Amino acid sequence: MSSSILNQNIVLVLNRNWQAINTRTPAEAFCQMATDTATALDIQGNDCRYAGQMVPTKWEDWQKLPVRKGDASIGTSRGSIRVPTVIVVANFAKVPKKRPKFNSRNIWERDGGRCQYTGRNLRPGEGNIDHVVPRSRGGATDWENCVLASRDVNSRKADRTPEEAGMKLLQQPKTPAEVPVTMLLRNVHDIADWDPFLPN
Repeated sequence: MSSSILNQNIVLVLNRNWQAINTRTPAEAFCQMATDTATALDIQGNDCRYAGQMVPTKWEDWQKLPVRKGDASIGTSRGSIRVPTVIVVANFAKVPKKRPKFNSRNIWERDGGRCQYTGRNLRPGEGNIDHVVPRSRGGATDWENCVLASRDVNSRKADRTPEEAGMKLLQQPKTPAEVPVTMLLRNVHDIADWDPFLPN
């Protein structure tokens, strides 16, 4: 395994109730396992939806597991050690809450993929972010001043306020509420073992 993989967030962290709460690097996961603050899940077979195929495994036993084809591993003086894909933290039961990051994908999700001036459902690439109060007029780039708009509507509105352009917002943009962090975790590395623990 390359050192770059060792420092990527490719290990899903579950609380003691097996709810996803974070991601870690393999280096951090190994430290938590070695200090007995977390156990790894030895996920066996191709269908990890069944609890019988997820075996909590402590560090001393984890080091003895064989590295299977396709498993990430690190080389040590005692041989290769498989990198866990999922660990369970022993003494943490909560699911922390967090506000979604301000970015175009989350604006899209907040606005339901609909143009906030026409109500039309947009396909990816058909919309962009509109500043309700234009930046040229001091409008902020934040949750309360940005909405999803179709490209043609945004072009027509240009550097004007909605009132000046003869447009009306469907709803006032607002900052989304905090949500459980589980809802914000994304499987960007497409790790199949994470699927049972993350929302679809």
